[in-house]
Amino acid sequence: MSEFDAIFVGAGHNSLACAAHLALKGWKIAVFERSQTVGGAVQTGEYTLPGFRHDFGAMNLSLFAGSAFHRKYANELKSHGLEFAPVADCFASAFPDGKWFGVSNDLEKTASRLAAFSAADAATWRRLVGAFPGEAEHLFRLLGSPMSAKALAGTGWNLWRKKGLAGALDTARLLLSSPRAWLEENFETPHVRTTLAAWGMHLDFAPDIAGGAVFPYLESMANQSFGMVLGKGGADTIIRALAGMVTAAGGRITTGADVAEITVSGGKATGVRLASGETHVATKAVIAGVAPKALTGTLLPNGSGDAGFDAAMRKFRHAPGTMMIHLAMDDLPDWSASAELRQFAYVHLAPSLDAMSRTYQQAIAGQLPDQPVLVVGQPTAVDPSRAPQGKHVLWVQVRMLPAEILGDAAGKIAPAQWDTVRDAYAERVLDIVESYAPGLRRKVLGRAVFSPLDLERENPNLVGGDQICGSHHLSQNFVFRPARSFARWNTPVSNLYLTGAATWPGAGTGAGSGFMLAQQLGGS
Repeated sequence: MSEFDAIFVGAGHNSLACAAHLALKGWKIAVFERSQTVGGAVQTGEYTLPGFRHDFGAMNLSLFAGSAFHRKYANELKSHGLEFAPVADCFASAFPDGKWFGVSNDLEKTASRLAAFSAADAATWRRLVGAFPGEAEHLFRLLGSPMSAKALAGTGWNLWRKKGLAGALDTARLLLSSPRAWLEENFETPHVRTTLAAWGMHLDFAPDIAGGAVFPYLESMANQSFGMVLGKGGADTIIRALAGMVTAAGGRITTGADVAEITVSGGKATGVRLASGETHVATKAVIAGVAPKALTGTLLPNGSGDAGFDAAMRKFRHAPGTMMIHLAMDDLPDWSASAELRQFAYVHLAPSLDAMSRTYQQAIAGQLPDQPVLVVGQPTAVDPSRAPQGKHVLWVQVRMLPAEILGDAAGKIAPAQWDTVRDAYAERVLDIVESYAPGLRRKVLGRAVFSPLDLERENPNLVGGDQICGSHHLSQNFVFRPARSFARWNTPVSNLYLTGAATWPGAGTGAGSGFMLAQQLGGS
């Protein structure tokens, strides 16, 4: 048995960021991770063939590059090997009619593509980009602050002081709007609306769900204004750097160490018991980077002592599942719409707002979507080091999918568990990609398919294949993430805290929950 100031359950990037900050503040730290590798959903591996490095989940590291944690510790992270690959051509969408639209960090390029659709849309884009710095100040302040009365009051006061009442209400309206409402108010071209709306599907926001407009807005404006970044060699560059910071500061990271129970005495978390029977004491904090259902369902066998909190953790809503298809490629796809699409980090395949809405509803109803939303990542177009010379990898994320299959919207696959239908559904996905990029299959050298069930097996936090660890709908976001009165990473158990995507500020690679919790515990 060993004694530490803080013990972490799980080694996702939020936990590692929190551990690094506290270790540098002089805390004695221990991190226990059930897997053999650290990083949670941010990992990179040779899932297909040797030499082909695929990001398991997250690929876009822009949030981490722009995070408060990176601003504070950029030098330390760089000394531990962090390296980014900047992206100029960020995201695009291809359409069945042969048209396409894409956002690059060169305003004239993007505006020219827009003008080919609509002069009015090009003018609107320039107006939004010009206003973005002022709007971003308030949105990023909100998303980067704890859900405390003091922080919210400060954000509200700053917003009112700089924009006035009318401007503050406009910002509030954006935060409450659905993607469709905001896009139809601002753009007249369906292709443009659809391209931007695809970002909402990354965070469980189909076009007609309130609260989803801010994500297409922020992603498109930030990509236009700053570009995007991937991790050089793989997204795990941030994990290796964070782990290096923890251990260099004296912290201990143990993999293959499954925490079976968080020990509690007198309403206070006192440490952990591993599945091996080994026990460890925490004198200041136990920090669990787990999905809420695992906290009261497993780690606290007797519950938290607060029936309302325990019920909220059991009822925590997860987003629909995803499938990941990793392809080792002889070459990039030959996109019919334009060879220029080969330069983009992401190519979305989603025909329309209505198609996205239908896909979402099919998944919610337990149906295999006939036309899933596809996110085709082309990281080697940006970072050739991820594959042997002249070769490439494709990262295909399939959204949205049911965790439990009740039927097939296309009527072609009999309902069964994912282990049975995984390959058949992967073929449907590849058929869709091939319809936009003929000859795709001839270029495939190897593939690895992870169904929603496979993703959860790899990482229990990805419940039902939910890669964002919980819906971000308004009823489960901001002061309600993960539950009312517990949005500051606190729990009813003294000295026990939650971190990770299930907590405020939610999913993404920004390490916001880990760093804000670390500052709350150990000071800035």
